[in-house]
Amino acid sequence: WKSLDYVAGWFLKAADYGTQSKAISAFVTTNSICQGVQVPILWPIIFSTGHQIAFAHTSFKWANLASHNAGVMVAIVAITHERNKSRTLFSIDDRGETVAKIVENLNAYLVTGKGINISPTRMSISGCAYMDLGNMPKDGGNFLLSFSEAEALTKAEPSSEKYVFDFVGSQEFVKGIVRRCLWIEDAQVEDARKSQEIARRLEGVRRMRLASDAESTRAYADRPHRFKQIQGRGLKSTIVVPKVSSERRLYLPVGLLSRHSIVSDNAFALYDAPLWNMALIASRLHLIWIATVCGKLETRYRYSNTLGWNTFPVLTLTEKNKADLTSCAENILLAREAHFPATIADLYDPENMPADLRAAHDRNDEVLERIYIGRRFKNDTERLEKLFELYTKMTEAKTGSKTIGV
Repeated sequence: WKSLDYVAGWFLKAADYGTQSKAISAFVTTNSICQGVQVPILWPIIFSTGHQIAFAHTSFKWANLASHNAGVMVAIVAITHERNKSRTLFSIDDRGETVAKIVENLNAYLVTGKGINISPTRMSISGCAYMDLGNMPKDGGNFLLSFSEAEALTKAEPSSEKYVFDFVGSQEFVKGIVRRCLWIEDAQVEDARKSQEIARRLEGVRRMRLASDAESTRAYADRPHRFKQIQGRGLKSTIVVPKVSSERRLYLPVGLLSRHSIVSDNAFALYDAPLWNMALIASRLHLIWIATVCGKLETRYRYSNTLGWNTFPVLTLTEKNKADLTSCAENILLAREAHFPATIADLYDPENMPADLRAAHDRNDEVLERIYIGRRFKNDTERLEKLFELYTKMTEAKTGSKTIGV
């Protein structure tokens, strides 16, 4: 229950009342109850009472009378105990106009289709590259260096350069903040300690961990050269994905880092993964999936590897498909490079996105969407319908179960 919004209680009260009457109950509600982890918690209980969604309006920004005309993202959802043969789904189209669509089935994600609950999974249902969190230092700041600190260290002690890596989390990647960190393998400890500055910092890590209230942190005091949680690093390259991204962006921020980079636990990473995986993450298809399945933090997109990436339905790709998508990812990277030193935040401001970068993304969308249906999708509603259809088929094929419509 701690994962549910307060409005969930009102839906349950309405469902209880509806079992004793023919009432249709409708709410203007936080849209998060139809996204992410709340869906498999709340909606099976409502549907088990015999209710179905009678009509709904997909997410929109609702202004109120608060200062500065603050707005929140809401949806409108109605439930009924009556067994209707059709339901109405309202949405705002690409022209900003409200449209209504009569559908036979409407699921809890407010997408046309049978009832479905998307739950986290440890591995990709599509066989895509493994995505993991970045690495957690738990070091009291001793592993981390500013650009100037790293420069001073390597200038004073050139032999220390091999232990200095780029440190990249969500903020560093999106805003172009330059940070460095120390990364020392077990076999390098004795050599690394020959540097007075590195030895001083490792002692700082040891003392910080010993003083921690957490037993799990104190247990790492005897390994002060290591990050507390090490998920990995790319020996050739790393694809990085921030945990949270602005809802204003037309695409999720994703990038390619060199082998001299360490991803922090504030971002997700695909270590030494084929570049075509970046093309998938950079697509409009994937952004729409993440917005629907993972939900949002306030109004920002909230990324998840287990709930978003691992559940993303991808058709079996041919070698030509992979080559085409790799080329698309390369073109996106080249378009960004052409505008150096502009940051990801600068480049993906929807009002100032460079034409060549927008064209590179558009080409990526076209290539990917033609793989899915042989043409471009008409709109996001059609994208979601196809993705939910594929997800259902792929998960049923793995489990041998059937999805029950509601």
